[in-house]
Amino acid sequence: MSTISPKFDGRALINGKRVAAADGQHFECISPVDGRVLTQVARCGATDVDAAVAAARTAFDDKRWSGKAPAQRKRLMMQFADLIQQHGEELALTETLDMGKPVKYARAVDVNSAANCIRWYGEAVDKIYDEIAPTPSTALALITREPVGVVGVIVPWNYPMIMASWKIAPALAAGNSVVLKPSEKSPLTALRLAELALEAGIPDGVFNVVTGYGPEAGSPLALHMDVDCIAFTGSTRVGKQIHVMAGQSNLKRAWTELGGKSPNIVFADCPNLDKAVEAAVGSIFFNQGESCNAPSRLFVEASIKERFLEKALKLVPGYAPADPTKPDTVMGAVVDKIQLSTVMRYIESGKSEGAKLIAGGEQALVESGGCYVQPTIFDGVTPEMTVAREEIFGPVLSVLSFTDTADVVRQANASVYGLQAGVWTSDLNKAHGVARALRAGTVHVNQYDEDDITVPFGGFKQSGVGRDKSLHAFDKYTETKTTWIRIDSPV
Repeated sequence: MSTISPKFDGRALINGKRVAAADGQHFECISPVDGRVLTQVARCGATDVDAAVAAARTAFDDKRWSGKAPAQRKRLMMQFADLIQQHGEELALTETLDMGKPVKYARAVDVNSAANCIRWYGEAVDKIYDEIAPTPSTALALITREPVGVVGVIVPWNYPMIMASWKIAPALAAGNSVVLKPSEKSPLTALRLAELALEAGIPDGVFNVVTGYGPEAGSPLALHMDVDCIAFTGSTRVGKQIHVMAGQSNLKRAWTELGGKSPNIVFADCPNLDKAVEAAVGSIFFNQGESCNAPSRLFVEASIKERFLEKALKLVPGYAPADPTKPDTVMGAVVDKIQLSTVMRYIESGKSEGAKLIAGGEQALVESGGCYVQPTIFDGVTPEMTVAREEIFGPVLSVLSFTDTADVVRQANASVYGLQAGVWTSDLNKAHGVARALRAGTVHVNQYDEDDITVPFGGFKQSGVGRDKSLHAFDKYTETKTTWIRIDSPV
């Protein structure tokens, strides 16, 4: 266990101050590690959202942030990133206790990724140039970017710091004010990030955090008439509701990054079978399978499937769930009892629909009081089975076999989702052809999950609209303006 002992403050942060919910309501923040109550968290409602949006609007209109030169915003965001790193141990343990991921990954992945994201967008903001259109000599047409105004952000519980940073970093860098609503399942690091932003010098009212439940705090934010843009990551079901709310209110921009059921296709000519096995197993069990891009559908060419699964089963014991606060744990707890029940229900559906359970399938560490699931693999899965169609968001891998390239592409694309995909082959033509044919926002070739802040993240179909990360993210948080100047030349 880390020697760091975080002190949790569950009050919202509005206009630079920690505040209780206006009506005094709160809820318990329960750790999935062992079932203990970490703190009481403000159960914000519409009144609190109104206050946060009003603070954000005032901060935007008086230009305390949006009016700063890009170089000034850059400097403060760099200080913000530095503070995240300085408080890395505290933030990592908070994330672990709040949502169950191994502390080693919370520190190495989540903290570092959040700080890097804030820093990268801070550095980028004074390196983006506007445009001059190629008009006739009698006109000068300027094409400029302006911040949209007040940005509402709603993020999920699986990567609280990373998902928040992917949205607040480009929004803040562009000069917007932000109201962030973290998941009620993992609200604590969002609140701490907002405190660190204030400490870095980002002005009051520019970055606000309201905590609470989706219907009580998230919906008022999405419906708010003074929010100019809503950015959401979460389930496809809720994402659809976000788009409806945007239309019902002020037609605010709505950017949604939603679910996935990503296919991972391994051909018999895979250049490194051991690497493919390690990636398939590691990527589905990383973060307890609670990743929207997890390669939960594994397609293995029939001629190598037996050998592939033999290798995979040897790796499974290394992912046995354990206390995530221990430094050597690689798989921790799922986020809460509700998600635990959901995962177990999907496992039961796999059994009842005829899939062959070859690993795991049971709850683990019941005596701990926490929420743990064994790493689970189903073989003999067919496309119509529930475990092959629906997003489980847990450590459950469904294995399907194939013999024909065109058929496996058809099966891979036969999903409402289109977030990511994987292709393993030593045939360059096949790699290019299959990658082009797959309907997914990202296609990994001979690896899975390699990533960088410089590349966009998002999906096709019901995996959502818009892109997080990269310079493309600025498109979500800026307005494009044309200023047309008539020139009557005296020459």
